[in-house]
Amino acid sequence: MLEKIAKWLTRKPKLVAMMAVLMLIPAAIGYISTRINYDILSYLPEDLESSHGEKLLEEPFKMAATSMLVVESMPAGYTNSLLNDIKAIDGVSNAIWISNLMGIQIPTDMIPANFRDMFFAGDATMMIIQYSHPGASDETMEAIEQVRRACNEKCFLAGFSVVIKDTRDLMDSELPIFVGLAVILALCAMMLTLESTVLPFIFLTSIGLAVIYNMGTNIFLGEISYITKAIAAVLQLGVTMDYSIFLYHRYEEERPNYDDERDAMAQAVVAAFRSLSSSSLTTVAGFLALCVMRLTLGRDIGIVMAKGVVLGVATVILVLPSLVLIFDKQITKHKHKSLMPSFDKVNSFILRHNKVIMVIFVLLFIPAYYAQSHAGIYYKLDESLPRDLPSIVSNEKLKNDFDMATSHFIVLRDDLNPAEMSDIENRMEEVKGVTSVVSYHKMLGTGIPDFFIPNEVKDMLKQGGYQLMMVNSSYSPATDAVAAQLDEMNAILKQYDENAMITGEGAMYRDLIDTTAVDFVVANYLSIACIFIIVAWAFKSITVPAVLVATIELAIFLNQGFSYFSGASTPFIAPTIISCVQLGATVDYAILMTSRFQEELQSGKNRKEAIRIAADSADASIITSALVMFCATLGVSFVSSIDLIGAICIMLARGALISACICLFVMPAVLYVCEPMFNKTTLHWRTEQPKKESKAAKALKAASEKLPARKEKAALPEKGTEQTETTEPAEAADSTKLAAESETEADAARETANV
Repeated sequence: MLEKIAKWLTRKPKLVAMMAVLMLIPAAIGYISTRINYDILSYLPEDLESSHGEKLLEEPFKMAATSMLVVESMPAGYTNSLLNDIKAIDGVSNAIWISNLMGIQIPTDMIPANFRDMFFAGDATMMIIQYSHPGASDETMEAIEQVRRACNEKCFLAGFSVVIKDTRDLMDSELPIFVGLAVILALCAMMLTLESTVLPFIFLTSIGLAVIYNMGTNIFLGEISYITKAIAAVLQLGVTMDYSIFLYHRYEEERPNYDDERDAMAQAVVAAFRSLSSSSLTTVAGFLALCVMRLTLGRDIGIVMAKGVVLGVATVILVLPSLVLIFDKQITKHKHKSLMPSFDKVNSFILRHNKVIMVIFVLLFIPAYYAQSHAGIYYKLDESLPRDLPSIVSNEKLKNDFDMATSHFIVLRDDLNPAEMSDIENRMEEVKGVTSVVSYHKMLGTGIPDFFIPNEVKDMLKQGGYQLMMVNSSYSPATDAVAAQLDEMNAILKQYDENAMITGEGAMYRDLIDTTAVDFVVANYLSIACIFIIVAWAFKSITVPAVLVATIELAIFLNQGFSYFSGASTPFIAPTIISCVQLGATVDYAILMTSRFQEELQSGKNRKEAIRIAADSADASIITSALVMFCATLGVSFVSSIDLIGAICIMLARGALISACICLFVMPAVLYVCEPMFNKTTLHWRTEQPKKESKAAKALKAASEKLPARKEKAALPEKGTEQTETTEPAEAADSTKLAAESETEADAARETANV
């Protein structure tokens, strides 16, 4: 079946290419229709209290998102007019300022202290704006844009949703730049390592098709994260480039064996499919390991990238052969000498010092493991953004002027009696780091009659059997201080209402830290286990996968530990992504060399000669693959202003380079030293596994054996007679007849075997 498909593909290259181009139309529609989610906190598990509390803020409180507007050095009349303009904007559910409560005629010093401290700081005042849609929704993003347009240069809009808005704008402006740069740098890498100036463009076209297909098919997910959108294209480019190179090299090997290049390509397609379908399993397994994370961002990245690898293999098998055949003359015409250096002397040095290198390999695990486990990690996403973004400037203004770094939202039953509410409010104000507490009961405590409080303020603080309390903190989110503060607040609340929930940025970041701490361990060990099983099945061995996985794990430790030695901190999601992706994508380097090593041993070569040939043959493929991966991701890290994206890409680039170096300079020595162990613990390590013969093959073998036996019998003289140089005519005829019959049987068997 596969042979028929390959033959059809190679006979209709222009038709296949046209179909591939036409498929871009639905893929582009799917890509445009897929929503991008910029709120990482929305990927938290729904069973957490902070997530459930966030749902209650959406319904019934209509406080899906909240931002604070700081107005500096402007008269009260301007602020009140601005308040009314903001309330009229679509997507804004409410806006609260002192004028909602007491009017603007009352002098500031006559306003109750708790309201004055909350809404005023020096010559600045603060307004609370609520939105009717979730914080990262398109409606809220548009509403924030309209609020900004209504403000002047002395207004500063702060809040988590505003940070999301700036992140989206920054991402949309930079994405085309760093994808373009990744393509250019990958092209340069291929120009250096491939032997044709046309071939890199063919490869990039094929991979470009696969990337668009992948992004278009994301529509079935409904939405993907902006992190996935940023790294998917460049990661798919770096990971699947190997497959294109392998197919072309196999095509070049088959060409001398066929008169028609289409037959050579058909044979290359069959061979490539069998190799790539198995070798890509490790990469797919590495990505799918991310899907077990409770933080569903891992599932988002894992599904998209695993799908990208599968589509990359499919495009290489189905589309790339047609492109190569169409442009075969141009590829051949523009061939040049490869610039790949020879590693013959390096490999000789490695093998001469194999024991020393093996010792270094083992000893490197100690500092590498320590460094990666002590590398700095940050969780607060706005730390990855440029400090001059309007939202970052506004958040700093809010923190400095009003001592509000974090706002906690507490959802309680609304039937708590006044005494209980007073106790809660007083104890909350005593918690270290708390700067102010706002609740419906506290407003009444200032002497304001219930009927005097506007309905819009009541609706903000009491809805559907719940009441809302807002506690402002001077501690920044995602810090140990705010985590301790939340624990103390939660202990107080549970004494009065067991079902009370704390949500908001601080609580959700605390849950993010706790969730990802478990996710990292689970995803990491699962990826190791899956890849171990795949390699063990491929080599029929326990020790081979142990050595190969350990080799790449050392590269991963060195990559992650680099941050420890440089003193830099990495975003929380980076180590989890890197550990799974780097293992799945670069273990192929080790598998490539080990497979060739085993082949040479099975052909009868000794251990030293086999590893020399394996290393020499694998070096070029490893360098090409790693260099493309390195260049594609390195460009993104230089261009992206979002450190979260830049940090992931620089670690991917560094990881490809480290894995390649480990495989080039350490792996030959490790394989050489461990080979006797492999021989004792691996099935058919030095001898090929016996293949089951088909009926046709058995018939061919029997016919072939029958022919010389009959000739021998015919040629023997009768017993008791003397052998002569001539044969009697009758005997000669019988001999000729027997030979002819045997040859006819052999021919029939060969025909059967071919069928």
